[in-house]
Parts: sequence; structure tokens; C-alpha cells
Amino acid sequence: MTTTPTHVHDLGMPGSDPIAAATGGDKQTELKAKDFKTDQEVRWCPGCGDYVILNAVQSFLPSLGIAREDMVIVSGIGCSSRFPYYMNTYGMHSIHGRAPAIATGLAASRPDLSVWVVTGDGDALSIGGNHLIHALRRNVNLTILLFNNRIYGLTKGQYSPTSEVGKITKSTPMGSIDAPFNPVSLAIGADATFVGRAMDSDRKGLTEVLRQAAEHQGTALVEIYQNCNIFNDGAFELLKDPTTGLQWTIPLVDGEPLVFGPDGASCVVRDEVGGLRIAETNQVDPAQIVVHDATREDPSYAFALSRLSSQDLRYTPMGVFRKVSRPTYDRMMADQLDEARTQEPGDLAALLAGNDTWTVTTSSSG
Repeated sequence: MTTTPTHVHDLGMPGSDPIAAATGGDKQTELKAKDFKTDQEVRWCPGCGDYVILNAVQSFLPSLGIAREDMVIVSGIGCSSRFPYYMNTYGMHSIHGRAPAIATGLAASRPDLSVWVVTGDGDALSIGGNHLIHALRRNVNLTILLFNNRIYGLTKGQYSPTSEVGKITKSTPMGSIDAPFNPVSLAIGADATFVGRAMDSDRKGLTEVLRQAAEHQGTALVEIYQNCNIFNDGAFELLKDPTTGLQWTIPLVDGEPLVFGPDGASCVVRDEVGGLRIAETNQVDPAQIVVHDATREDPSYAFALSRLSSQDLRYTPMGVFRKVSRPTYDRMMADQLDEARTQEPGDLAALLAGNDTWTVTTSSSG
């Protein structure tokens, strides 16, 4: 079966579901990874990190127990945004930067669906930045996968909102002078209730973050470091290389001290002004080492954690930064509608006139 953007038009028509029809309409059938694959040729550059992410998503989705006809993937524009074509679910390849807005409307009107957004660093953080932060602050029940390769791939190699200062590209021949966004810091600053980060090549770590994001009620954003081997190859090699990755990657495990590096030589402690800093483990009291807690209501801890990353990717936390509970936008909207239905019909004319009226008079001089 081929998933096309037109499938989304059938979502409000119970009994006419093409996916359910193709599977006999049995939502209880145990699904496998192959059930989420389509007959479409996967058209990314050979070696692109998107292949790994697609495979990881298709492999872990059966464990969620969600029927394919109850899932919708909305994408914007960019290499990553071809994702809906390759997923045997409902999907929409939508407008540049507007995937969070379209997905918000869908999630609010169809709370029975599992709604996902697939976007890239250019699509989400440039033209789509406003839509992204409002989806995050509203806590719409969405799972947002933000593929970050720190470059514009589809348009052939211009710098993006996450490219490092000094990045030489076709559009910045003398080096970028823009300070880059940190997507995790941005999301936490917008008070997102779930924020995580994973690496495309770390199948185990990626799957675990995706699982927690999918189970979260509210907006979950997962930044995925994704290698573009054509226009920005090796952007994350410092973290991927077995000889350096262990030294710079800070694994985030709830309830565990933030100790990392060869033989746990490095750790995270509080600094003098309440932020976080890196220290040598054998130089501090064990009681000073920060124990990770993604469930802290105050976002300042998660934000400080996100700022440990520097532009050369040293000291990069990986895992779930924040996971807190808050009422979802779609649930609160549904509650308001239910309450409105129980009230007496209002006076439309009075509503249009409002509480303040004016009388305009004119006068003419002799």
C-alpha cells in the first residue's frame, strides 16, 4: 500500500478507511516493522542518516500497539519531510515550516489519533520557528522529530539556523556570522513538557528516547543529530567516533549521577551561580555530582543542562532532558466545548455589539 498526502482527507470518514480495509479492519493484529513500510522507493542520498532514523521508527512503532489507521505523520519541506511517503500510515507532506500548525489542528480535532511531526533544522527553526514554539508552549498532544544536520540539504548546502559560527557554505563563503540555535534550549525556553536528544547512528539510544516521547501526553520534541554525508559530512564525528564519543557524550539516565568519559573521569556539578559545569570526578565530593531528574517542574535545570553543549559539540548531553506533566491543549479545548454545550444559548446580537457602544453625532455650523 502506498501512503500519499491525499489519505488525510479520509480521516473523518469512519468505515471508509483504506488502511483498515487493506488489513481486514482488524486493529488488534500484531504489527511488525514491515507493516509500516510502503512500496515507495526511498529517495535519499546513499549514506544519509535519514535511512537509519526511518528504520528505527518503523522497528519500534509496533511496540506501541497503535493501529496504522490511528497514526498520522505531518511533514513540512526538506529532505526529512519525505518521511510520510515511506510510512504505511496516514500522512501529509505539507507546507514549508507549517507542519506544527497543521498537526495542531488535526490533534485538536481528532484526539483519538497519534499525530507526529517530522521536520528539519531549516524547516522548523527558520520559516517554521514561530509555529514550533507555539505548539510547544500550548502543549498540543504531538510527537515532533526534528532532524538536525546543521545544513540545508534539499537546496544543496546553504547554512542553516543550527550551523556553527564560521561555517563556510554556498551562501556564506566567508563563514557564517549568525549565532546558531540550540533546539533543545529553544524548546525548554518555550516550556515544552518533553524534550530529548538522540543520535541517528545510536539505535538503542534513539529507540529509547522515541519510545518515551511517543508515550508522553503533550508536546514531545526529539532533536535527532543526523548526518548529511553530501553537504555536511562528519558534523557529529566527534560524538560518533568510538575514541572521542565516550569522552564528550553525557548520557542522561533518570536517577543516575551525571558521570561520563573513560572510566567515569568527568562529571557534572553545580557552579557558583546555580548553573552547571564540568568537573573531574576525582576532584569533587561525590555528593556534589548532579543526579539527573528529568521530571523537575522548574525548567531551569534542564535548560542549564542543554547549555553544556558548545559549538564544537564537546560535552553533549544525550537522552531525555525534561519530562513533566501538564494538561494538553486539545484536552482543555474539548473540556471547554463540553462546558459550552451545557449552557443556555447566548444572544448573538448582544455578543456582536459587546459591552461598549457609542453614539456618533454630527453637527453643522451655520
